[in-house]
Amino acid sequence: MRFSGFLTLTAATLALAHPGEKHDPAALKRDIHARDVQAIKARQALDACSSSNEAVQLNQRNIARRAQTTRELRKNRGITANPQKWRRDLAALEEWEAIDHNKTGILNFSPNTPEEAIFGGNTSAILAPTITDGPYYVWGEITRQDVREDQYCDGVDLFLEVQYIDVNTCRPVQGAFVDIWNANATGIYSGIVATGNEAADGWDSTYLRGIQESDEDGIVTFQTIFPGHYEGRATHTHLLTHLNSSVNRNNGTLEVGTGSVAHIGQLFWNEVLRSAVEETSPYNTNTQDITTNADDMWSIEQASDEYDPFPEYVYLGQGLSDGLFAWIQIGINASADYTDNSYYSIAAYFDENGGHQNTDSSAFGGGSGGEAPSGAAPSGAIPSGEAPSGTAAPSSV
Repeated sequence: MRFSGFLTLTAATLALAHPGEKHDPAALKRDIHARDVQAIKARQALDACSSSNEAVQLNQRNIARRAQTTRELRKNRGITANPQKWRRDLAALEEWEAIDHNKTGILNFSPNTPEEAIFGGNTSAILAPTITDGPYYVWGEITRQDVREDQYCDGVDLFLEVQYIDVNTCRPVQGAFVDIWNANATGIYSGIVATGNEAADGWDSTYLRGIQESDEDGIVTFQTIFPGHYEGRATHTHLLTHLNSSVNRNNGTLEVGTGSVAHIGQLFWNEVLRSAVEETSPYNTNTQDITTNADDMWSIEQASDEYDPFPEYVYLGQGLSDGLFAWIQIGINASADYTDNSYYSIAAYFDENGGHQNTDSSAFGGGSGGEAPSGAAPSGAIPSGEAPSGTAAPSSV
């Protein structure tokens, strides 16, 4: 049966969580200001083309697709109770997240509720602009839609739809390769062995990581779990977007060093939902300190009408045990390239020989960030979607 186990925490884990993510406070302040300026410009560009026939038709397809996805998920899971949608006022988001943390309500909707009222929200079509990929990005993850595995993936099922829109044209971005990764319910990332993050199966582990290519409507979908928290950061899901990358024909992964990094982003989750999730098992075994959205180092409480990093979502049933369906549009500048940006850092590589550390990564004291190491990732058969069993869990886990 899936979800047969999860990681436990130790004193070593709690003492120093994810030490690789360190940034100069003054530089961080400047970057946040630059992010805000970029968001305003991107929002203006989107507004200028949002009423075009193409943009209107795209929104209509979005509504129909999201409604159909929800119906299929509910049918496949045997859910008959009415679902719930979380509703919130975008204009009040800054005040809600930073101050009150309780300015939304839950709406029960019936089969007679118009689909547009439920699935028409696009949040803001702007995700919080490019920020750090964190210290634990792994190049070469498995191309797959379902990133859950048999072990270390207990938690609330999350079915996530992400749509990429070019802010300059309001057209969907087709052919983008999108990486997703997040911590499991007890705050541990796969594929990394570092102080504070000793993943079972070590560098060879792959749970809750994967990559998908966007379709003609700029859509990628993933089946994952709601992320767990870890000390020092608000609860979040990582996304990284590649454009014009070459695919290795031998193993189906992206060729190292090809294409551009068009966007680095993180999805955040509102406090009421996070609190509800963390009352469930195994989230309630996670003893690391919680960081709220308002206290997060990336200042996401500054979210506004220009950008909004919180996905819309529905409870598929009456409770979290039935899972969540969430969606968000992300506005990106398709001509941007963050490959040489200091926030782009490859911590490890995964290939047919398993996972291995990038010793050049700043996450482990190296001087470089996203550059490929001297040896390119080898070719070969694509790995299976199951977590390898060869490397034993470190004793500190």
